[in-house]
Amino acid sequence: MNTGRLPLFCDTAMAQRIERAEAQLIAKASEAAHRRRTDDVGFVIPIAGGVASFAEAGSPYNKVAGLGFGGVPGPATLDEIERAYAALAAPVQVELAHLADPAIGALLTGRGYRLILFDNVLGLVLLGEPERVTPPGVEVRPSGEEEFESWLDIVLHGFAHPDVQGVPLHDELPREVITGAGRDFAAAGGIRYIALRDGVIAGGARLRMADGVALLAGATTAPAHRRRGVQAALLSARLADAAAAGCDIAVVTTLPGSKSQQNVQRQGFDLLYTRATLVRQP
Repeated sequence: MNTGRLPLFCDTAMAQRIERAEAQLIAKASEAAHRRRTDDVGFVIPIAGGVASFAEAGSPYNKVAGLGFGGVPGPATLDEIERAYAALAAPVQVELAHLADPAIGALLTGRGYRLILFDNVLGLVLLGEPERVTPPGVEVRPSGEEEFESWLDIVLHGFAHPDVQGVPLHDELPREVITGAGRDFAAAGGIRYIALRDGVIAGGARLRMADGVALLAGATTAPAHRRRGVQAALLSARLADAAAAGCDIAVVTTLPGSKSQQNVQRQGFDLLYTRATLVRQP
């Protein structure tokens, strides 16, 4: 953890850069889902600097992301997107950064969107070569397709037993949905990581890099291996790999007040901005 430093300041330009990287991930993962299923169900529609995506039923990539940094969408554009989701009997879920154009929040609530959730976006400047944390007996490495099921099992096990702190998750995804999303993430250029402790699979995580932004996601540790440095090792490995690949900022999204937020802030991440999730039912 850095000491004696100024917190990272996030202006609208930095938020736009991060949101663009997030929207690119959503779009590419959604396109990967369509290829995986080999059907015509779903869509990716550009909207006001972001994208509206439907990957498949229940997918975490069914959302409007990156909205608010390319103008305010007009009524006709929103009508088109709302019809596209309604045709699939799916709600419209918009993730809106609080640094986005404030007129959009008023526009959405006026159309019947309801606020359901906040997420915190935290960031860390990557300087030089970040130190790799290697607690005794812990090994972290990229995980290939040959051990996808093992990676999936540990991620599901970890998420099924969350550390109870902060705002709880508002939904849980079934195994088949997480399976598809995990494969789509890799097809979108993401990297899966696996952690072993004393030779036993103990945790997993994900990383995707775009335009110098390292998006860190999905980190979890099995309950039996917690408080042993596994999370720190997963984080440091991804930061080191991202810096080596030329990224200058790392970003992680957490629930407010969660153990995950506490862990990354201890590693020097600063709170950059908050995303509100607004939903309109079909």
